[in-house]
Amino acid sequence: MTSAPVLIDAHHHLWDLDQRPQPWLDDPGLTSIRRTFTPDDLRSTATRPVAGRHLHGTVAVQCVPEVPETEDLLALAEREPLIEAVVGWADLTSPAIGDTLDRLIAGPGGTWLRSLRHLVQGETEPAWLQRPDVERGLAVARDRGLSYDVLVRSHQLDQAIRLAERFPDLPQVLNHAGKPDIAGRELATWREQVRRLAAHEHVVCKLSGLITEADHDSWTTSDIRPVWDELLTSFGPDRLMFGSDWPVANLAGGWNRWAATVDELLTGCAESEIHALLAGTATAFYRLPARD
Repeated sequence: MTSAPVLIDAHHHLWDLDQRPQPWLDDPGLTSIRRTFTPDDLRSTATRPVAGRHLHGTVAVQCVPEVPETEDLLALAEREPLIEAVVGWADLTSPAIGDTLDRLIAGPGGTWLRSLRHLVQGETEPAWLQRPDVERGLAVARDRGLSYDVLVRSHQLDQAIRLAERFPDLPQVLNHAGKPDIAGRELATWREQVRRLAAHEHVVCKLSGLITEADHDSWTTSDIRPVWDELLTSFGPDRLMFGSDWPVANLAGGWNRWAATVDELLTGCAESEIHALLAGTATAFYRLPARD
């Protein structure tokens, strides 16, 4: 039986600059989002339905490589019904990674920790994900029932492919579709790599962060469609999930404009495909509450 028609935002951020600094926001191009963003801000912003579905639940994702931020998000999820899962951070290279994860899971809101993420996009080491200490940390996370959110740029997709090969029993989700160069219209190598990654059935993909890879001021649905079509072909709707990347998405039009774009791109999809992409895949991957 098809579940109730709800919409899950599988990728957004929150930060309180009075509680925890976000040094990456010092970039001059990020002035417009250099303020606190709360769940209430998201509620008041995310008003546009997608395929008739209104926002029902979310996955909050870490921003900075600090365990205290993950603790903040978990504590927030404990008291905030909108948040149904947290993607946190812990130092995968640390010999104490197991102790850190055990403490997070046992702490306030620890039951909401479903996945880890590291900003591999900022690592210059060409095989960071294949470092022995990183692989050890990933194995520790896997053994505690956690998944892994893969954040790489398009030129780093070979690392994601090798990760999929070496960890077939670790559920993985590619964030932001591997950041294709939509603005530069350089998609050939990205397409090839995405197809290789999608051949690994334990890897799924987030339809998120695409508008900020396009020209922030002039992008149209036509700019997004080649990437959307490739992802639908490579992964299929059962391995794709909607995400907003809010409030970063505000740099290129915001939550509602992205929602309207997804609504348009879903034209012609079957109801079962729409359900998978807007709720089903995220629910299964992040073990969100079942909806009958």
